Amino acid sequence: MKEYLPEGFLYGTPENTALLSSYQCLSECLRNGTILEAPCIVCNSSHDLVVDLGCMRGIIPREEGAVGIAEGTTKDIALISRVNKPVCFVVTDFERDDNGIVRAVLSRRKAQEMCEENYVAKLIPGDVIPARVTHMEQFGCFVDIGCGIPSLIPIDLISVSRISHPSDRFSVGQDIKAVVKSFENGRVCLTHKELLGTWEQNAALFSQGETVTGIVRSIEDYGIFVELTPNLAGLAEPQGGISINQHAGVYIKAIIPEKMKIKLVIVNAVTPDNTYHNNELNYFINSGHINSWIYSVEKSRKRIDTYF
Repeated sequence: MKEYLPEGFLYGTPENTALLSSYQCLSECLRNGTILEAPCIVCNSSHDLVVDLGCMRGIIPREEGAVGIAEGTTKDIALISRVNKPVCFVVTDFERDDNGIVRAVLSRRKAQEMCEENYVAKLIPGDVIPARVTHMEQFGCFVDIGCGIPSLIPIDLISVSRISHPSDRFSVGQDIKAVVKSFENGRVCLTHKELLGTWEQNAALFSQGETVTGIVRSIEDYGIFVELTPNLAGLAEPQGGISINQHAGVYIKAIIPEKMKIKLVIVNAVTPDNTYHNNELNYFINSGHINSWIYSVEKSRKRIDTYF
């Protein structure tokens, strides 16, 4: 199965640059149906996208800007938001503009349809795929899974460690991995936490008696939850002067696998600007396919798992 990458992956590559270098190369791409990428520089008053191909300008007519624009199921903001970003497209024709200058006629919609037919339609639950973060809402993170086709990772499926907003974990433009969870109304639904390791895998990164950095994620009457990794949090005793999202130095008092608990003592807690915490994603799985994932340890009464 051919992999169609999120928008921006092709832009700047030697092959893509070479294919944009001349009218002759673009003509060959027209014949072959090759997907290319170039920066969108203008969205005009008619919501046509103007693309800088290097050797000439290209135009993506509004209805060719994305799947669903013609039908009204995709809003024009999907076009406006592409300005100053790479867009994918196939060349469909050449024409002369009002000044008699040759320009390429392009279709982003057709590139997306190719991606849908040859890639997205062949995905199955459990497939691990690349994605690029496009924007975030309180309820989840939207990603591009190929040629600008959107998908959603709900906030509760981003990691085992709970977060208040997807921006606590991701940033716009970040390249991540995700797992196909299901298909709903023709759209791919994703999950992410399964790639970040089990309790045992994450706990093995730490030792009793160490003092490490973490992030305060939740403050309860009975204690303070501090995230050590995106899929692992420990509990410290209540104390004043602590707030959510502060970075904390924590002493690991005990690691109790059978209860999936880590007992912590907060040594200090400061604002993020004044400290360091390595919150980069560590994928234990980053390709292929998974049929099931069991986060919990074998002896634990608490069960966290996913079956695809």
